[in-house]
Parts: sequence; C-alpha cells; structure tokens
Amino acid sequence: MNIRPKKEQPGGILIIDDKLENLKVLSEILKQQGYKIRQAVNGISALRAIQSFPPDLILLDIKMPEMDGYEVCQKLKQDAQTQEIPIIFISALNEVWDKVKAFQVGGVDYISKPFQVEEVIARIETQLIIQRQKRQLQAEIEYRQAQEERLKVEIQHRLAKEQQLKEEIIRRKETEEILYQSRALIQSVLNTSMDGIAAFQAVRDTLTGQIIDFRCLVVNPIISQILNKDRSNLMGKIILKRLLKKIDVTLFEKFVHLVETGIPLIDDIFYRGKNTQGWYHFIAVKLGDGFSIAIRDITERKQIELDLSRWAKLDGLTGVANRHYFDQFLNQEWLRNQQEKQPISLILCDVDYFKAYNDTYGHLEGDDCLKKVAKAIEQVVQRPGNLLARYGGEEFVIILTQTNLLEALQIATEIQASIQALNIPHAQSQVSDLLTISLGISSLIPTKENSIQVLIKGADEALYEAKQKGRNRIITKVN
Repeated sequence: MNIRPKKEQPGGILIIDDKLENLKVLSEILKQQGYKIRQAVNGISALRAIQSFPPDLILLDIKMPEMDGYEVCQKLKQDAQTQEIPIIFISALNEVWDKVKAFQVGGVDYISKPFQVEEVIARIETQLIIQRQKRQLQAEIEYRQAQEERLKVEIQHRLAKEQQLKEEIIRRKETEEILYQSRALIQSVLNTSMDGIAAFQAVRDTLTGQIIDFRCLVVNPIISQILNKDRSNLMGKIILKRLLKKIDVTLFEKFVHLVETGIPLIDDIFYRGKNTQGWYHFIAVKLGDGFSIAIRDITERKQIELDLSRWAKLDGLTGVANRHYFDQFLNQEWLRNQQEKQPISLILCDVDYFKAYNDTYGHLEGDDCLKKVAKAIEQVVQRPGNLLARYGGEEFVIILTQTNLLEALQIATEIQASIQALNIPHAQSQVSDLLTISLGISSLIPTKENSIQVLIKGADEALYEAKQKGRNRIITKVN
C-alpha cells in the first residue's frame, strides 16, 4: 500500500548492504512507494556512486566487509559535498552502544532489523521532508542576501550621485544651503524608495568644536513610518540624539565616530517603536559634515534564520531536542559543571512495551503517543539548564545540570506520575492497563578522571536493570 502523500516528489535513495536479499527486499518496498532506488553492495562502491550522483537519502547497513557502515558514514560527513545527505542506519545490531555510535558518526536515525515496512517508510519520509525544508530555508536566505547586496550597490550608486552633485555646486554655496535648496528634489527621489533613507548634519559646540547632536536634513516616508513621527516634526530639527536614546544609547557615539573618521557604519539593530517593532539593517556613510543612512527591514530574514537554526536542533516528530543537539548540549554542560564542581544527572526513559503498542493501535497512534509523552516530560523538567531530547525510537533522555542523584530521583518520580496521569490505554502491556515508562538515573560530578561516557553508561545500565526487574520502575546508578 502506498502511504506517501501523492503531491510530494519522490526522493532518490541509495541502499548500501552487502546482503543481496536485503537489497532486493528494501528496493522492492521503496520502489512501490515511488522512490528512485540505487544499490551498492559495499562501502567503496557506494562512495564512488555518491560522488558521481549524490542521492537524497542513504539507507546504510553496519556490518559489511572491508569498510563497515560507521566508516562509510564518517567519510561522507567529512566531505563538504556529501555531509548534508541524511543517513539512516538499518541494522540487526540492537545494542544501545551500536545505536549511540551510529548517531555519533553522523546518522540521523536508526532502524532495527527485523523492521516494520510502515516504520521504515515513515522515517524515510520524515528525513526527506526535513531535508527539503532545510534546502528551501537556505535558498530563501540566499535570495534575501542577494537582494541585500543589490540594495548596497544601489545605495552606493545613489551616494556617488549625491557626492557628484555636491562637488558640482559646492563652489557657489555653503553645504547647508545646498542641502536645504536641494531638499525638494532629493525628497522626490527618496519618496519612491522602499527603504528608509535620511541625511543628517553635525551640530557642533561653538567653543570645543565637538559634535553635540545632529540636525535632520532629509527623511523619506519609510523613516517617518518607522519612528511613528510626522516628517514636519523631523525635518530641520535637532532631534537625533534624543531619538537614539530610545533605540540604542551607543549609536550616537558611533555616528560621531563615523563623521570624524569617515569610516562607514554597517550594523543590524532591533527597534521596538510605538506601533511597530522588528530588525533593521542600516548602512551609514559620511556626507559632508554629517552622514546619510539607508535602512532596510530584515525582520523576515531574521525569522528565516531563526527557523533554520531551530529545525537543526529539534526532533521532527516530538518537537523536543534531537540527538545531535543532545550531544552538543551535554558536552557544553559537562565542561561547565566540571569548572563549577557541580553534579550533573542523566535520566534515560523508555516507553514500556511500545512495539506492542504500535502493533495494537497502529503507527499513527504510536506517533501521537510519543508526542504526548514528550510534552508530559517537558512540563516536568522545564528549567534553565535542563534539556529533554529524543534519544531514539521510544527512548527519551533528560539532562539535569547542577542536580544530584536524590534531586534527579524526585524529578524521575514526577515524570513517572505525569505519564501515569495521561491515562493512555495499553491493552498489551504486561505491567499495567495504561501506558507506563521505565527510567534509569545516573549522576556524578564531572572531573578529569571520569567522562561523559561513564554518565551515559550508568543511566543505560540503570534503565536495563529497570526493564529486567519488570519495567514501570525507576533504578538509580551511583558512579
């Protein structure tokens, strides 16, 4: 049965496995879903095939002769041309450390053999969707940057024309008279611009000669709109210093430095006005004894950059942190807690009999179940310094900084109760009529003598013991 949405274009998938039977089975399944399939029977031939024609996604076996799947993945992630290709490991190796290594070398997901067809297709489609969205966001950013570069060229061109005009008539009148007399002409040009453009003249102390403020000489409607002020209240007024105090107190001195040195000023600022707020990019250049400035609204571009950064950190299904960001965050907090000599705790959670839940209620209900579990855990552990991440499959992991074993145990107890309170039916569970979880806790104070692996291994062993003793329980591990 074809379960992929019809409107989406099929992706190109490379399957790497030394077992011909595995290649045949997976290829037939994915071809029925409309995917374009290529095959490779070993790592060396796969690397050659990828260099000539990169796929959209790779399904990679681990145990292969000459070069195993881990080494193939590492080589791909070290190559700038292939490092963005999502790699899903699909293997009969089911130990936690096999999965951990798969994610450490750059895998985005791990599917255990024997596998469920629906699960394989769902995971492949999730990664392809994420990949397409990343490309779309990147393309949008590049497009915005190209537009910004064109704006810079346009501004420089206009400024060059203004300078030519000034040099042509400066022999007849003083700079201020020229600007005032030319105001109507300049304003008619500026009124057509979609960007904010203005010009200011320095106001100097008569005794010291130092700049004490700036007089507004030219302002177009966009500037007036941003500041929520009528142009008549800006033109000719000595007002800039007072306005800048509401935006950024350091800007005034920066504009003074620009006028005195002639060095252009380029920056991004966040402005919150009475009726508007957003990010603005500006370019200011010296103009006579003052400066001209061009301002462009880049709020949309900033939001795209934020979205791209967020997608890179989140699990596509549950919305919590993904495994890659978990590794980054744990390394960062490990070093910080080591310097501060503070304890760090790790809780590994596993949904009890989740495979049976999927088999009974279906994968859509299974996905919904994982979302509810993630949200319930997140409500318990949300605190600065903590992090909830999806560890893989039905496993979640919580980093608790500056938290000792007893405090971690209390949090784990609250997590267990919050899952129980969800009242999710689980007819095939062997421990309860409702969905339950097993938890393993490890805690230590980071030092040069121990390592992150010790912390993770402790939580993993504690979780394993919780399962062996019947599930639906919490086991702690003292390191």
